[in-house]
Amino acid sequence: MTQQRLVVVVKGYPRLSETFIAQELRGLELAGYKLTIVSLRHPTDRKRHAVHDEMQADLLYLPEYLHHEPLRVLRGLVATARRARFWRLLPAVVRDFLRDPSRNRLRRLGQAAVLVREWPSKNALLHAHFIHTPASVTDYAARIMGMDWSVSAHAKDIWTQAAWDLRGKLARARWAVTCTASGFAHLQGLAREPARVHLSYHGLNLNRFPPFEARRELRDGQDRADPVRLVSVGRAVPKKGYDVLLRGLAQLPGDLYWTFDHMGGGGDLQMLQALAKDLGIADRCRWRGAVDQSEVLAAYRAADVFVLASRITADGDRDGLPNVLVEAASQTLACVASDLSGIPELISDPSLGWLVPSEDPAALALTLQEAITRPDLRAAKGAAVAAKVRQHFDYRNSVAQLTCLFESGGARP
Repeated sequence: MTQQRLVVVVKGYPRLSETFIAQELRGLELAGYKLTIVSLRHPTDRKRHAVHDEMQADLLYLPEYLHHEPLRVLRGLVATARRARFWRLLPAVVRDFLRDPSRNRLRRLGQAAVLVREWPSKNALLHAHFIHTPASVTDYAARIMGMDWSVSAHAKDIWTQAAWDLRGKLARARWAVTCTASGFAHLQGLAREPARVHLSYHGLNLNRFPPFEARRELRDGQDRADPVRLVSVGRAVPKKGYDVLLRGLAQLPGDLYWTFDHMGGGGDLQMLQALAKDLGIADRCRWRGAVDQSEVLAAYRAADVFVLASRITADGDRDGLPNVLVEAASQTLACVASDLSGIPELISDPSLGWLVPSEDPAALALTLQEAITRPDLRAAKGAAVAAKVRQHFDYRNSVAQLTCLFESGGARP
């Protein structure tokens, strides 16, 4: 078993909404890697998932803002200024700044300098999770130290970043991996060497999501005392489309009985609660806020339908293949979701769930009406998609692929 040190740069750690990252990193630990997690931000979530408590990685928090720790930043800059590569990097930093004249560019250089000075191991691999800010810091640090690096790209970081920035990082990274076919095709189209871009689905730790073998009640929306239970898990942010979902729910027939549970934090919660009230459905909606994985699992098992109305926002932000959708599917829970990004890679035909156009509350309402009134269809689709998850979305597959990439330096297996 390898004892290789792996330094992983992330935007924030731990984060409830990035369970897939913690799960993957824990898998790498179990594969024998010694991890140092370098976080650009301190945690803001009050809760933690069980996987965070199992992690054995060392933690290094860089200055979130340079003025918060000026002496630490100054020591980093002084130390890196002794390296010839630091001075060779500066013209590139200036070019980046001229294309993107923001304080963030300067912050990334300062954070990279601190990372170089406080580098945790002489013989370590360097990897970034997300190809936007974490990869920028990683790229600068690697160029100062004269070492290779690699990157995992996901969704927002791919679709909201300028093409010139992505091209540069893909050219300098030894290899890149991403988690949806749509993101994979986009990055390959930007890369000088497309063979250095790889596709690897995150998958689930199926030990944390064991099969749900109980029989669900055959609710059909006709019993006021036992309504159909709809659930969604996700941050209350624009790309999740919860306003579209609420408008769709409001268009359901008045004599159809359902409830809706939302689980997740996010800045749009108050707006969504107000919208539910304006639409006259507030009494059917429950907003449970940020919860841990055990509460999420219990919610999947108590529900009849999982629904997520993802959209592409004006700045290009979008979901990839939401981990919560795979989680719900693992519990034989029938899913209704938007037909964009990586979602059709899970719900690849009608036998596996329902896909609807994004930004279309009326279409969503019609689909939800069928899902609510057809418990037989829910059961069939839920069983089929659960079988697909257990066959193709085991996180051990992605950990094995990553281990191969780290050991081969990105050569295609």
